[in-house]
Amino acid sequence: MPLLLESCPSFKQTYEPNITSVGEHLVYMDLGDFARHLIDLYAEGATNEFEAVFEAIERLHVRGDAWVQEAATIGLLESLQNNAGHQRMDDEVFVPFLKPVSLKWWWALKDFWSGKVRYVGEGLDQA
Repeated sequence: MPLLLESCPSFKQTYEPNITSVGEHLVYMDLGDFARHLIDLYAEGATNEFEAVFEAIERLHVRGDAWVQEAATIGLLESLQNNAGHQRMDDEVFVPFLKPVSLKWWWALKDFWSGKVRYVGEGLDQA
């Protein structure tokens, strides 16, 4: 979250970590909140932070460990796709902002949900 917060000051102003009653940080819930924030920004035409945001998402995919990479895909990109759909927004409006590795995982999610593959990323390891 620190990298995403740094890239998106407008989210940093309102961010409150999702913490359980025993003090566990619920990162996937935070990523869902972040995705909804990006959708709101896009709807308002306020995309001035998007270059830094999508560069940060790319860094998570490229430089993060396996857990971070999975969170960036399943926690953030999938939340972006799902929440855009709930808002009756075409999620592909975000495609031009995605960097190469993030874009690969974006389409891997699409392939999974359309039934083209059995799991997210199937076939990517051979590519």
